[in-house]
Amino acid sequence: MKYQIIISIRSQNLLLVSRQKVHYTYKISSSMAGSGQLKGSYQTPLGHHIVRAKIGDNAPIFTVFKARRATGKAWSPKLNDEYPNEDFILSRILWLSGKEKGLNRLGNFDSMQRFIYIHGTNEENFLGSPASHGCIRMANQDVISLYNLVDVGTDVFINEE
Repeated sequence: MKYQIIISIRSQNLLLVSRQKVHYTYKISSSMAGSGQLKGSYQTPLGHHIVRAKIGDNAPIFTVFKARRATGKAWSPKLNDEYPNEDFILSRILWLSGKEKGLNRLGNFDSMQRFIYIHGTNEENFLGSPASHGCIRMANQDVISLYNLVDVGTDVFINEE
């Protein structure tokens, strides 16, 4: 089945849709700095994207990623205590690439060059409210589920509504 991902900043939800039917709804966290396109803004970019790459095939839940590579560590509360300000990228990564030149692709607005991902988080208690540094955060079980359902090239629409 071919899915589309629709992300609502207002409702802090990610919908997995096919043929105008919602199959799954997941709680997310978008950026605490709001939405915006500019590199360095730490905002969540709007518009039409695609899943450019999927990273983390068969990695155990809570695997910690740095620069899109598994570190060999698994997140735990102890790791959180060691690195209290770390924005951990966990479990799976769906790397987004903008499709709209001048909005989220190329120049100072390129989502892929900004390393905008859908990924698991250690701050699941913040899901449902803006809390990220620009990416779309999900519960770890949810991001694994989503990862297994979508393909590279899946359309992703991020909007305010």
